[in-house]
Amino acid sequence: MKKLSISLLAVVLLASCVSKKKYVALQQENGEIKSELTKTTVEKEELERKFEAIQARVDDYNSRINSLTEEKNGMLVSVEDVAVMSEDAKKGMRETLKNVDPAALSQAKTLKDSMNLAVSYNLQKSIDSNELNEDEDIAINIEETVVMISISDKLLFNTASYRVSNKADDILKKLADVINSEPSVEVMVEGHTDARTIHNEKVSDNWDLSVLRATSVVRKLQNEFGVDPAKLIASGRSSYHPVADNETKENRSKNRRTRIVILPNIDKFFALMASNE
Repeated sequence: MKKLSISLLAVVLLASCVSKKKYVALQQENGEIKSELTKTTVEKEELERKFEAIQARVDDYNSRINSLTEEKNGMLVSVEDVAVMSEDAKKGMRETLKNVDPAALSQAKTLKDSMNLAVSYNLQKSIDSNELNEDEDIAINIEETVVMISISDKLLFNTASYRVSNKADDILKKLADVINSEPSVEVMVEGHTDARTIHNEKVSDNWDLSVLRATSVVRKLQNEFGVDPAKLIASGRSSYHPVADNETKENRSKNRRTRIVILPNIDKFFALMASNE
């Protein structure tokens, strides 16, 4: 009987020991689950905060896009890779576009197109007021919203020379006045020749002559008429962009020209439009 009691006591103690180990293990497992749950909750809250921040940026961007979308005569003018304009700048541009030819305006598909039209209109008006276009040896037109002024070489240079003659002073002074009145433009001066070969001790070929003529005009605009050199670009096109064939003397004369390409500077245009209000 005594042996039986000892055996029962041993079984009870053993069972108690096993239950305690399971209990401790379960407690530990429970703690790990709670820790993992807390970590997951924190991560979830952090992801939610990041999502809210991203969504706020998206909403702000969409709002800015919508604010820059203008409807003009049934035509939608969108932003497309252009910096944000101020309300004053947009107002100034709209006022200018009221004077633009509706046919030209209908071709503008983006905000940048519309801005180029506004700059071109202002330049054309300035050129007209300076009476640059009264001379038959000067042609002015707008191609793809860029102002082009083509000047015959006989108004600028002596035959086969790249030195600007004094008789060109009046023309270049008027041109400089237009350039200086428009802070929002850059100006590319292109030299063009006819197809006849030239070679002497000062000029190697037509490439050389066209570039030298362009740089001579650029220097004259800078040094004598105060045009900011940062706005000027000199380039030579040789004989490879003729406006007529080179078979006749008259056509060759047409091809010998200097073209002034007036390019709107979009960044400066924003500031110009705002400051004019």
